[in-house]
Parts: sequence; structure tokens; C-alpha cells
Amino acid sequence: MPPTSPNPRNGGETHIRERVRDRADACPGALRLHRADDGGLARLRLPTGVLTARQVAALADAADRLGDGRIGVTSRGNLDLRGLPDDCGLALAELLGGAGLLPSAAHERVRNMVVSPLAGIDGRGFGDAQAWARELDALLCARAWTTGLSGRFLFAVDDGRGDVARLGGDVTLLAEPEGRALVRIGGLARRVAAGDAPVAALAAAEAFLTVAREAGTGAWRVAELPPGTALEGAVTERLAAAGVEAVRVEALGADAGPGRAGAVPDRAGALPVAARDAADGLPEAAAPPEPGLVGDRAVSVVAPLGRVTSEQFRALATGPADEVRVTPWRGFVVTGLPGRAAAKERLAALDAAGYLTRPGSPWLAVSACTGRPGCGKALADVRADARPLDDAAPRGLPVHWSGCDRRCGHPQGDWVDVLATGDGTYDITVRTARRDNDDAQAQAQAQR
Repeated sequence: MPPTSPNPRNGGETHIRERVRDRADACPGALRLHRADDGGLARLRLPTGVLTARQVAALADAADRLGDGRIGVTSRGNLDLRGLPDDCGLALAELLGGAGLLPSAAHERVRNMVVSPLAGIDGRGFGDAQAWARELDALLCARAWTTGLSGRFLFAVDDGRGDVARLGGDVTLLAEPEGRALVRIGGLARRVAAGDAPVAALAAAEAFLTVAREAGTGAWRVAELPPGTALEGAVTERLAAAGVEAVRVEALGADAGPGRAGAVPDRAGALPVAARDAADGLPEAAAPPEPGLVGDRAVSVVAPLGRVTSEQFRALATGPADEVRVTPWRGFVVTGLPGRAAAKERLAALDAAGYLTRPGSPWLAVSACTGRPGCGKALADVRADARPLDDAAPRGLPVHWSGCDRRCGHPQGDWVDVLATGDGTYDITVRTARRDNDDAQAQAQAQR
């Protein structure tokens, strides 16, 4: 565990604040399954977002042999297997381990990262986000104390284009010109050398665990820390202890600190004007990868409603040199193709397989929770009902269909909420980032 100061920053009153969490994190992992109405649910973290052709085949085989034959893609770029039997743990661990997808069983739930999916492909960006993600993952798996992080604690690794930097990461790395990087946690930012970025991100996470333990409120994420927590001092201490030279960057806006959550973009639109104009130290949000060709050697596609069959999944990687990058917008970027003709051919094959391959599709803005029959709390089979809303929703906002008021998997930022009522109808409202933050805090209080 990270060291605890002998002089607590809260004056020794460790447990005087109201707790936001009174239970352990139950977020599912690849080895700790969640019991759903349709069987076990396993969630595989992909820290770099990258799969080889062999790993794609192994996951498709796992879905067929052990699950319901489908693979889900989450809004963090994780992959879900559903319909798993209670006794599949050993077989699943062996399959994932053999494919190189489980470097550390103890750390598999804390390897949460979103990484710029087009890094190194389209010529944009300033840093090697993939190299940062690989190093940060190795650092996470090499430290015993990192298992204390929640399965919901998120690292965002952005190559400077601004696509994942606004996706609600607890610790964010943002590449800058001239070999520099910005490390953000809460409302704090430090500028470091690009080569120090992964170590700095780990130090920031360690600072969070230190102050979270001292606060005694059970916080799982930075936004859950109570106001007044001495996060800045802890970050300074941990960076110095790690040997990282860091320059303080001015405050990143009123909505960025502990206890607050800023707005973030989604596929269907940019940030609200107020968030876009805020002095938060970030570039304007870049759009997610559009479906279609990416240069001459890669293609981008989206899984409708974030779920594909095993055969659709296998269609992503048909050659041994193929590399598949999973995006936090429930899509895939396939790279390593030999040329433009091959890229066009693969895009056509994926279109025929049922992927969204054109930027104008209204389905790009539609997402849905699991719904019935997989979720016992759902009031409807929302995935069967889900569709674009046409003129019933504000133009440009993503639309999310939910089976209950938990609204699992909903977009970040502003979005259209289509909520099942239980009588065969749906309530349709527009939700904002601020409202979602208030509701999340209320839900955390209710779970105490």
C-alpha cells in the first residue's frame, strides 16, 4: 500500500467526513464474474486498447465455448462476455492467459485505460500514446499497492488530439509539443517530460489512494473525494518521491476538482460552449474516429449498440498482421493492412458483416443498456426497442435507451435519456453533465 503520512493532512480527524461508499467495489473483471439474469458476466480490460489477430480469435472462441456467442464493447473500450456458467473460471483464465490477455491476475480489474485509438496512424498528435499505455500498464502490474485502486478508477492517455482527455479519467496524460506532457488529476495539472509521463501518472494515482484513505469516506474515484482534501500536496510529494520534475500549471476550471465532474464529448457532438471555452488546459475535444477509411492502411467501424456476434468479431482480423484497436465509442480501428485496396476490401467485408461503416448513419448516436432478459432490474427489452429518435431529440445529441433508472452505460456530457417506464412506454428527457454528476453523488450516498 502507498505510505500514509505520520501527520495526516486533515489534522488526524480521519473519519469525521460522511462516507460516500460503505462497500467494496463490485465491478466485474475477467476473473471475478458478475452474476446476471442471463448468466455470468466477465469484463476484460485492454489497457492499450490493442488486440492481435490471435487474441481476437481467442476471445471469439471464448464467447462460443463458454458464453452466449456474443461480445460487448463498453464505453471504456473494455470487452464483455455474457452467459457464462458458474464453473467456467479456470477455463476462462487459461484461455485469456494463453492469449496474453492476463499478465497479472491480481491486477486485472485495475488496468483501466482509454487511449487515443488513432495514435500513430493518422499523423496527428504529439506523443506515443501506445508506448505510454504499455509502460503505465507494466508499472501498475508491478506494484502491490495498485490493487487498492477501484475497478472504476480510470486512466486516460491522450496523444494530444483531445479525444480521450475529456472522457472523465481520474488521471489523464496529455501529450504536448516539444517532448512534454500534461498530467491531470482532479483540478490539478503538472507539466512533465514526456519520458516521465507514465511514472507521473502512477504517482498521481498513489496520491489519490493516500488522501482517499486519510479522508476515510470510501471514495473510489477522484470526483468522490470530499471538498478540501489536500490532493495537491499529496501529488507534489509523490511526484518528488518518484524523481519526476514537474511544473505546476494553473487551475483547470471550477468544474474539474474533487467532488465535481466536467462535461465530456460524445460521438454525436462537441462539448457545450461553456465547457469548450473553459480554461481547463485541454485542447478542444476531437471527434471520435469516424467510420470509414483511415489513411491507406486502416479502417474504422462501429458495433451497433456495442454488441457483436463471435463471427462479426472474427471478421475484424482475418490476417496475421492485423491489429485491432478497441475504442471507447464502442468501435474498432483495424490497422496493419497492406494498402488502400486491402483497406477498401476489409471495409466492405465489415459492412457486409453488419458493422456501421459510414459516417452518416443515425445509429452512430444510439446506445443502450443490457435490458431484458439479461438484467433483472430492467423494465423492458431496450435493445429490441432502441432506434434513432429522428426529430424527437435535439439534433447532435447522443441517445441512450435505459431499462431502469441506473442508466448503465450512458454517454458522457449532454445526452438524450430514453427511460423505460414499465408500461411499454419510454420517458424522453435531455440530461446534462452537471445533472449526471449530481445524480451520481446522490446514488453514492444512497448506497451507503
